[in-house]
Amino acid sequence: MAAVCVPTMQDSDEAGPPAFDHESQPVAFSGMAGIFTPAPARGNLAVLFVSPWGLEDLCVRKFWRVISEHLAARNVASLRFDLPGTGDSLDPASFEGGLGLWEDAIAAAAAELSRRSGARRIVLVGQGLGAALAVRVSSRLENLAGMALLAPVVSGRFHLREIAAMSRMVDDSLGLAEDQRQTKGVAIAGFTLADPIAADIKRLDLMALDGLPAVPCLVAERAARPSDGEFAVYLAARGATVERLAFDGYEALTANPAVSKVPEDVAARIVDWIATLVPASGALATPPALLAAGTLDGGTFRETPVCFGHESPLYGVLTRPAGKRHGATVLFLSTGYDRHAGWGRTTVMMARQLAERGIASLRFDAANVADSPPAPHAPAQVLYSTAQEQDVAAALDFLTRQDLGPIILAGRCSGAYLSFRAAVTDPRIAGAVVVNPYTFRWQPGRDVDSALQFGARALSDYGQRALQWATVRRLLKGEIDVRRALTNIASVVSKKALQPLMLFLRHYTEEGRLVHAAFRTLARRATKMTLVYSESDVGWEHFSSYFGQRGERMGEYGNVQLVVIPNADHNLSPPHARAVYLDEVTALARQFSSQN
Repeated sequence: MAAVCVPTMQDSDEAGPPAFDHESQPVAFSGMAGIFTPAPARGNLAVLFVSPWGLEDLCVRKFWRVISEHLAARNVASLRFDLPGTGDSLDPASFEGGLGLWEDAIAAAAAELSRRSGARRIVLVGQGLGAALAVRVSSRLENLAGMALLAPVVSGRFHLREIAAMSRMVDDSLGLAEDQRQTKGVAIAGFTLADPIAADIKRLDLMALDGLPAVPCLVAERAARPSDGEFAVYLAARGATVERLAFDGYEALTANPAVSKVPEDVAARIVDWIATLVPASGALATPPALLAAGTLDGGTFRETPVCFGHESPLYGVLTRPAGKRHGATVLFLSTGYDRHAGWGRTTVMMARQLAERGIASLRFDAANVADSPPAPHAPAQVLYSTAQEQDVAAALDFLTRQDLGPIILAGRCSGAYLSFRAAVTDPRIAGAVVVNPYTFRWQPGRDVDSALQFGARALSDYGQRALQWATVRRLLKGEIDVRRALTNIASVVSKKALQPLMLFLRHYTEEGRLVHAAFRTLARRATKMTLVYSESDVGWEHFSSYFGQRGERMGEYGNVQLVVIPNADHNLSPPHARAVYLDEVTALARQFSSQN
């Protein structure tokens, strides 16, 4: 693994990253955002990661980072980047070019990697749709040394059917009503595939491609997907030297970013294979070009990929309005282990919409989330831990150095919890928009992993799900843990029945005293807070146990505003719910004067 980096210069007033020894560097090029990991010494081989799309892309970010760290330890540079219209990259003016648009982007990224690394040879590492794109663009890269193809999409038509099925499962897990679901086009988890891209994917068939370069290939195969192995045979028949690898842990990696597990053994095997492609001797690599980090010009906004941090680097994007800045700067805190682009890319879209309204923002990955490596001595499970408050403090320090105060926070779910706790801890925070927090205080000793996988839902949510045919299908297939579900329902019902008593007792329990003490701290500082809840969210029931069914006991906290969104889920999937979130963040930011 790459060593934990240590800043080698004093805090900078620039928006770019501090100088970290042999550490990854955020970059922008050709309208795309990425992270370049240099080799400690000049090397002749570099790796370009080509990501999958949608929910799978959200899940593999940490996997890519881990592989890149192992590669750096082998003196192999790498670049991971977002395709146009995905992640932090700019949206193209049109998607009419279909997959050709993304293939051109991969070629541009390969050229950027060559310039930054000085390497003469490049290996493509792609997963899912990214693996298919790597194959399609391979003949255009004269310096291609090999391809690692992980769970490749061999048939585009079958892949679209998979996305549709997985999308229904995700919507079912969120408890979305039929009118809250996106049924037009190709979509999953809030991500929508542009029609021209989807049309080209539908025609995609890797087994029909000719003229593929006979370069060494590694194919990571899923056990239940014979087409992965069939494509490995197809490549070998066309002159490629093919090594086949069982992709153990694929499902655990890609099913849910909140509980995604990196298949460390698979990562190590991939790195070992790439190391065999490093030239033993020959011409020295070209000296790497000293290129600036770069910026993204979106017309109404300017974005700079940034790196900051105290003990370890934190990666993110600073968004500024193209014109004059107004109001407070918004610091977005991510949900769970989602990368900072957000579920369904919502944080990216919000940041750019805020910039159109003159409001700057910063989004970033906390330590051990997505692109940011773990901090020394921090727990492996960072959610709901005080360790993340240190990451917030580092982000506040960074924004303060940029003269971007005052600063407000915005977060949903675990990001909302962190927003609340950080606002209590750090008086530099002027306000916060806290959306669907599960709780205001995490009980010491409570297992986060179990809560993420088996936590109780709101009673109304259980009732809604019981009426859905999807729930009946899962019940008949044995996919529902009936005993656990009944235990959760019983717990919710008992809490509901005891709510009047709990409302009275809250001031006398240890948890109640600590929560109200936190709210009093915020009130004493006049820290402005907007609490936003979906009306059926489980967090709303927790809130009601403290402040009443309609928040009638919030009166003593005049600094807090309460907003309830009807017909919305925990993730704010419906457009009207996201619009409320955007408007509330805007309204709070505009209550402050910016430091220009």
